[in-house]
Amino acid sequence: MDIKKGDKVRVLQGAERGAEGEVQRVVRAKWGKGRRAGERKPAGDRVVIHGINLVKKHQRRTGNVNTQFGIIEREAPIHLSNVALVCPRCGKATRVGHRVHSDGSRSRVCKQCDEVMDA
Repeated sequence: MDIKKGDKVRVLQGAERGAEGEVQRVVRAKWGKGRRAGERKPAGDRVVIHGINLVKKHQRRTGNVNTQFGIIEREAPIHLSNVALVCPRCGKATRVGHRVHSDGSRSRVCKQCDEVMDA
């Protein structure tokens, strides 16, 4: 997975198309259980982006005093295929490549400008 927490991404599909924001959380797919144990469900690879894909949740009051209740707005996850990483150097939405250095470490590389993204 090439997108990490704190990355800037641009939405490619959906109602929020063209919007940019910072990744707050990456939700990984769960592994299957039972007959198809070990099978990964790719529909679960999603990201939560700050201020994008806001939905209204009707939250019931609970016994905990600190929780919000009523109608609250929160960010819903977006599938990874609908977002693209924005290169910090060139500012374009791009795919990500990988470069292996001589010491064995890997870094992410912008496919548009061929610059290293990880500092």
